[in-house]
Amino acid sequence: MKDLTKLIVVVLLLAGSAFAQNRKPNIILIYADDLGYGDIGPFGQKYIKTPNLDKLAAGGLKFTNFYASAPVCAPSRASIMTGFHQGRAVIRGNNNDRGARVPLRPSDVTVAEVMKSAGYRTAMIGKWGLGLENTTGEPRKQGYDYFFGYLDQQHAHDYYPSYLWRNEEKIELGKKVYSHTLFEKETLDFIESSKGGPFFMYLPFTLPHANNELGRATGNGMQVPTDAPYSSEPWSPQQRNYAAMVTMLDATVGKIRDTLKKLGLEDDTIIIFTSDNGPQSVVEGGYDQTLFQSNGGLRGLKRSLYEGGIREPLIFYWKGKIKPNRSSDAVWAQYDFLPTFAEIAGAKLTEKTDGISMVPLLFGKKHRKHDFLYFEFYEGGFIQAVRMGDWKGFRRGLEGKLELYNLKKDPRESDNIASKNPKTVAKIEAIMAREHVPSDNWAADDGD
Repeated sequence: MKDLTKLIVVVLLLAGSAFAQNRKPNIILIYADDLGYGDIGPFGQKYIKTPNLDKLAAGGLKFTNFYASAPVCAPSRASIMTGFHQGRAVIRGNNNDRGARVPLRPSDVTVAEVMKSAGYRTAMIGKWGLGLENTTGEPRKQGYDYFFGYLDQQHAHDYYPSYLWRNEEKIELGKKVYSHTLFEKETLDFIESSKGGPFFMYLPFTLPHANNELGRATGNGMQVPTDAPYSSEPWSPQQRNYAAMVTMLDATVGKIRDTLKKLGLEDDTIIIFTSDNGPQSVVEGGYDQTLFQSNGGLRGLKRSLYEGGIREPLIFYWKGKIKPNRSSDAVWAQYDFLPTFAEIAGAKLTEKTDGISMVPLLFGKKHRKHDFLYFEFYEGGFIQAVRMGDWKGFRRGLEGKLELYNLKKDPRESDNIASKNPKTVAKIEAIMAREHVPSDNWAADDGD
């Protein structure tokens, strides 16, 4: 049981919600792992088949200026859960400065707790990464009624695991079953058992992340049961496997929609699809993204705060509520999910986060805009980035020289125009100084 101060952070909003007069919609957040901005058809992919995501986007709303909160998995997930950007989040890397995992704390208010307080049944199926067993960060201590999957992100590299977790029980698997097939079954079963609704599902699937250890041992860490339907393509084995992983993920999206239709829940369910960070580099699983342009032709990959490392595909689908076949260039980030879902659920947050509810944006109405988005990352040296309108600032170290790009004119961040725009540079440097709150677990260097 959470302490009293945490329980009173969230109170139900009984009136004034846009959803208060109707059945509260179910919410399914599908969260891919290392899927790049350009990996799916609605965002320009030409080689990898994603028919179900193509249909999802055609029936809903896609966002072309949407950002992960960080360029690797654990901090991105922490920001989704708590609504804080990385300058204030409790988890800012996969490991802290001492190489240890840092769990969510009892005092952290998660999106699952917000939804649970509003009467939602909550589930998390896939890769957690925010607390190992017997720590304060376990999913069931952070608002989830049901959990199935990996607790540790390194364990999640192995698609044929010796065990997975169901709630607090270790389920022995003997390295005989491909984990995503279990995640798919668990997902469909949970929807079936929760059809009385409302329910909130967070589905951080592991596809198409590499098995890094297998990659180092064999040169091909793209672990998948079959490379169909790409077996005859004249690509590298890693590229065939990667494409098969993305298409397998797409097929699961289709099965989720089919199940919702079968149960008569499609009209009452919001489906969201996005990813945790940009595509992996060739050193992780042997996959070279240049053929598929997984990063959408943007600069940078995973672990980078250039656009290719943090800009992500985002699709919102709600049949009959969100107008179909629309695209938006609104600028927002994954730490906006918590206040957005809270408004949908009819819950009011009594403590400020860094996020903004984007509910009006979903329905084509005037919405509050971010003055800026803030990012920081520590692995390989401290880096910061700010998106401010069309401007993007980037620097290495607290005292590093700022790079400045105009993303409208230069989406690939190839022309550093900092010297021509000193006032904009000064504004972004002030944001960086203000938004970075020192952490006991991650030390920011000065960039020298």
